[in-house]
Order: sequence, then C-alpha cells, then structure tokens
Amino acid sequence: MGSKIYVCMAEGLEEVECLAVVDILRRGGVEVVLASMGEELLVTGSHKIAVRADCMWSKEGCDACDGIFLPGGMPGTTHLSEHEELGEMLQKFKGEGKVLAAICAAPSVLGKYHCLEGKRATCYPGWEDKLLGAEHSSEGVVRDGNVVTGRGLGFAIDQGLELLKVLVSDEVSAEVRSAIQHP
Repeated sequence: MGSKIYVCMAEGLEEVECLAVVDILRRGGVEVVLASMGEELLVTGSHKIAVRADCMWSKEGCDACDGIFLPGGMPGTTHLSEHEELGEMLQKFKGEGKVLAAICAAPSVLGKYHCLEGKRATCYPGWEDKLLGAEHSSEGVVRDGNVVTGRGLGFAIDQGLELLKVLVSDEVSAEVRSAIQHP
C-alpha cells in the first residue's frame, strides 16, 4: 500500500506552492487528497486562481493519511492557523510520528500548534518568530525527522522531492527529479 497525504487548501493559499508539491507527489505515486478547509470545494488562491478540492475537510479523512501538507500564501495561512480541528490533527500527527510539511508562511501554523519544538525549520523571511520552539534555518528546504518545511514558492519543487524521499524513497525522488529535468 502506498503513502497518502492530506493537502489542506484554504482560501487565499499560494497556488503554485500547493500544486507544484501535489504534482511532484503524484508523479512519485503518492495518493494526494486535496481538502477544502472552507465552505466549498472550489478554493480560490491569493492570485485569483481557483482550484477544485477532492473533498471537504474532515478529521476522519485527514486521520486516514500518512501526512499533512500546508501550502502558504495569505490569507490562506491565517485561515489554516485559525482552524482548531486542524491544530488538533497536527498535534496528533506529531505524537504519532506522521509526516508534517509546510511551506512559506505556513510553517507558522506548525509552530502555533507546538509541532516544531526541538526541530530545525525554515519559512518565508519575516515569519521566523512564528516558528515557536524551532531552530530557524535560512535553507530552502529543511527536513528534520518527520517534519519538512520550505522557505517559499521558489523551493516548492524541492520540497515535493524531499517529501517523496520521506513518503516513498530516495530512488523514486531521484527518478522524478530526472524525469522533470530538475537540476
């Protein structure tokens, strides 16, 4: 059985951060579930690009996955941060050692819900103080155990490839990297 990841899509997300990671994961054979955190399946990003989610958010749907990915963007990150059920699931996943991933401003959500304590993490410049309990790194993508964080859109492909290593294997990540001609 393959890996499965829950992608939490909130209104105002950064579209390319979300979809680049989703694309890489699907190329690598990961089952990706796009979950709308709002009232409708159609989620409009910060650049007015609408993306249709696979389902509405549910704790049960999230719990059936091996990991959670949080795209950044504003006000998407704010909406994720205010979603208390998501916060509960993030803490549950942390306790179970499941994969937690976030990019751009969204690592702040992991910080808010105490998922970065004792970890190295990166985020969009200016959000470092929101990485509560973490050692900040300025690297583009940081993996510390089961937590993978990315600095921003320019590192979305790299974050997807790193997540493939965690969820599938180094070999599959290398195959996808080669197939998409990523240096």
